Amino acid sequence: MSDRLRTRPPTDTATPPHPAPSTVARLRLTTAYVLLLTLTASWLAGQGHAERARFVRHNSSNVHHMEVGKWWTLFTSGLVVDGVPAWAGIAAVAVVLGLAEWRWGAARAAAVFVFGHVGATLLTEGAMWVMLTARIPGALSHARDVGISYGLVATGACLLALGPVPLRRYGLPALALALAVAWALDQQLADAGHLVALGLGTLAARTAWLRARAAPAAR
Repeated sequence: MSDRLRTRPPTDTATPPHPAPSTVARLRLTTAYVLLLTLTASWLAGQGHAERARFVRHNSSNVHHMEVGKWWTLFTSGLVVDGVPAWAGIAAVAVVLGLAEWRWGAARAAAVFVFGHVGATLLTEGAMWVMLTARIPGALSHARDVGISYGLVATGACLLALGPVPLRRYGLPALALALAVAWALDQQLADAGHLVALGLGTLAARTAWLRARAAPAAR
């Protein structure tokens, strides 16, 4: 037998790894949050109207709950998909938060989402508290304030602000215009909160902690 035949490298017949497990491993934060939202939405779907209303009432991060020390509602309010069908909200989380986690990592994505959610809630409820203190008509201490939209808007705005030039130049102003029109038409607390969350997301994009990680994708 010749040396060529004896030294022939073995043929690699190993099956390449499936991409799904590696994707889930890289998007652990998004996967966990999507599962939590799905479980909550499924449980609420099986409850009666009164039980759903009670759950939302007790998890709303409003002025009353802040005054009595129920600060945990700042976080539990983010477990409820409100204002849109549950599947649509959960899909939006999967896309927006997933993209942020893919680009920046779990810690940065979580920080931006929580910063937008908690920051916009505190600022809008703080404004509501001022209105109540000044006895301005229309202010409510027990307002319904739940949902994932503040965190989503902040994260989406941050992604646009750190994205390629066309996204920064056209995408971010388009999002701001859409939110401003929504506020002008409805003038609800959540609409104002969305504009605040947009500003917070844009502000987060200016931090060196995020800009250094996002610089290669923004070129």
